[in-house]
Amino acid sequence: MWESICLTLAATAGNNIGKVLQKKGTVILPPLSFKLKVIRAYAVNKSWAIGFLMDIFGALLMLRALSLAPVSVIQPVSGCGLAILCIFSHFYLQEVMNVIDWMGITLAGIGTIGVGAGGEEQEASSVSIIQLPCLALSVVILFVLLNGWLRICKRQRREQELMEYEVVEEIIYGLESGILFGMASVISKMGFVFVEQGFSKMLIPLCVSISICCSGTGFYYQTRGLKHGRAIVISTCAAVASIVTGVLAGMLALGERLPSAPVARLSLLLGWLFIMTGVILLVSSTRLMRHLPWPLRKLIPGGVDRNFNLRRSGSHRVKDPSPSAVIQASTLHHLIPTPAKEKA
Repeated sequence: MWESICLTLAATAGNNIGKVLQKKGTVILPPLSFKLKVIRAYAVNKSWAIGFLMDIFGALLMLRALSLAPVSVIQPVSGCGLAILCIFSHFYLQEVMNVIDWMGITLAGIGTIGVGAGGEEQEASSVSIIQLPCLALSVVILFVLLNGWLRICKRQRREQELMEYEVVEEIIYGLESGILFGMASVISKMGFVFVEQGFSKMLIPLCVSISICCSGTGFYYQTRGLKHGRAIVISTCAAVASIVTGVLAGMLALGERLPSAPVARLSLLLGWLFIMTGVILLVSSTRLMRHLPWPLRKLIPGGVDRNFNLRRSGSHRVKDPSPSAVIQASTLHHLIPTPAKEKA
């Protein structure tokens, strides 16, 4: 179990840090196209090339982790990638972090230990073919309801002649993308479970291909939401929905169960809770700091106003072929040094 958790941490670190390095490299690069000159420019850019290789290597490690452990363990632990990214940005990119960031990192770390300790006794049972159509139908019905709710909100907004997204629309976009990200990990795991049950090994690349499609669709929904909505709301909902979907789908469709021992079960549940709380704190730390009373803000060192305007500016998503990597677009922006910071 600990081996798979370490692989997951390494995978999510490679995915998230790789995207930051790619983003940093594209600052001086032209828009990506199939022209030979443009492709050569990307290939010789050290920052982008290293980030791309780390991203691909992270995706391969994530597939290996999914083959060793239940997705209800792997998916929550993958949420710690944001904590690893913050540590990387603090020491490598000289990003200033506030006390809420460190609280989020600590909670995510404690949650990872809890998941590892509680997940030792988990054993995945055989998958019933009947459960898979039920899972697919449930996801389809959920998306129909969410999209119907979204259409109603958009119509009301047009009738009221409002330009900015309502909070409900931002939440829906975040939930839709997070559900798809979580399902991507579940579908990848299904391929390995089917092979263990004696099915053809061709199911692994088939499931991974479907997983990539789910992940790409999730990026589409998240990008649509980030175009006009607030990144903090969409990213938080996506992160939490991804973890919850991975856990529930793993238990319902893949036959994963909670540990039988009460202490191990409590450790696992608290681990999930701590990881989700840590991710929420990391995503929303800047806004939380700005809502603290001014006397308290003066006492807390570090990063109260760190690139707040950048976080509220338009967000950009680097499309990732990996079915398991999730990184907030607002995080990418605030990790790239701006000219103002370089002068300082």
